[in-house]
Amino acid sequence: MSADQNLFSVFQQSFPEDLQTAFITTEAGDTVSYGDMLKQSAQLANYFVSLGLKKGDRIAVQVDKSPFALMTYLAALRAGLIYLPLNTGYRLAELEYFFNDAEPSLVLCREGDQNALQPLLPDGIPIETLTATGEGSLAEKSKTVTTEFETVPCEGDELAAILYTSGTTGRPKGAMLSHKNLASNALVLKELWGFTADDVLLHALPIFHVHGLFVGCHCVLASGASMIFLPSFDVEKIEQRLPQSTVMMGVPTFYTRLLADENFTADMCSNMRLFISGSAPMLAETHHQFHNRIGQWILERYGMTETGMLVSNPLEGERRAGMVGFPLPGVDVQVVDGNNIPVAIDEVGSIQVKGDNVFQGYWQMPEKTAEEFTDDGYFITGDQGKVSEDGYISIVGRAKDMIITGGYNVYPKEVEQVLDDLAGIKETAVIGVPDTDFGEAVVAVIVGDGSEELKADSIIQQTKQQLASYKVPKTIHFVEELPRNTMGKVQKQLLREEYK
Repeated sequence: MSADQNLFSVFQQSFPEDLQTAFITTEAGDTVSYGDMLKQSAQLANYFVSLGLKKGDRIAVQVDKSPFALMTYLAALRAGLIYLPLNTGYRLAELEYFFNDAEPSLVLCREGDQNALQPLLPDGIPIETLTATGEGSLAEKSKTVTTEFETVPCEGDELAAILYTSGTTGRPKGAMLSHKNLASNALVLKELWGFTADDVLLHALPIFHVHGLFVGCHCVLASGASMIFLPSFDVEKIEQRLPQSTVMMGVPTFYTRLLADENFTADMCSNMRLFISGSAPMLAETHHQFHNRIGQWILERYGMTETGMLVSNPLEGERRAGMVGFPLPGVDVQVVDGNNIPVAIDEVGSIQVKGDNVFQGYWQMPEKTAEEFTDDGYFITGDQGKVSEDGYISIVGRAKDMIITGGYNVYPKEVEQVLDDLAGIKETAVIGVPDTDFGEAVVAVIVGDGSEELKADSIIQQTKQQLASYKVPKTIHFVEELPRNTMGKVQKQLLREEYK
């Protein structure tokens, strides 16, 4: 790595010599070359600087997936800005919190959203727009700007991005990720998963998330490879493009939906060297069904917003169903008991990690950051796991009752707070139950206060106005009271059993 540890500079060392090489091929078949990417990201970086943005300023982005949206991320890196990707499902109340907390110097949104967002920002903070087809005010204003830009040098520990994770208390936390955090993870994954300039990644993930942005795009950039960039996951469109691809990354839902289609065959996957799954646990049944149908084992791995990838099944060697594999090179993983002492083989404990990939802490939350690290510098993931005799790690549960639905994290407390504020509701318990499509479905168990008749459809509609759709309960059950232990704590395990 050169003295300049800006993540973009690190990637640039692996770009192909021939800059006409395809970087992105769109759903429509259009190509964005590496040369195009260098020019577009330079124009955008220059435009950001012309607005008065300087190194360390935040740019908050809530737009639909497109090649141009990815260019804004690369431009932010080049200009030394801190990129803040926001889930396209977030509602105004959620966005207001993020804007107040991160204090962005520029907001980029979908066309038509700017009027609703403007009142959430202090006077003078500019808002630009971008459409799914790469139009809007940002595209218009940046296209006449010069295509020359010298990437701003950065130290490894300077921030490249802030990603918000829902808090168990309902208050989201901004995970601060540095250039070194992201670069170290990208370079390790490139080697571990065998990425070369000849690879073509089939990309159908969102790019406001670690998986799609930092795992998918970074593996491509770090190896000078290319990708087929689909706006979202669609079985038919995936099947059409598998023959031109070599690698696919997805959440378990992608694979269950492919397997549900009888047209999905081994023949269409003959060019594919690797299928990767993450963001949620994959059922062993899916793993075996895929192997029986396609003749390949899916490579399952484990990571989180605060750390990027931590653990992976091997590229060469046995990929075990229900296990996430071995710690990545340079990543130290330990499984400990309540006294921080490593547990025995096959015993369940708390997973803790250390390495260059581990984030810098939570934005504006020094006390919370301190709580999440041990005295000897390990990050406490909050996940429970165990290690087999031959070193394979498996995740057995989540200490904080987090629900993972379709690859997205949902913290029950956040949903419960919204439900508890609705008229007629006394108390709630939100749980995850197994779901063949999403991995887990969000379910709410509700106790009424008797003041009015409660209807599930109405509650769901009201919740949709305040929360991203993936957080909204798919099913609601009404009960007289919630089961509690002697300490008064709601026994969610009993509810999961009852409603699974």
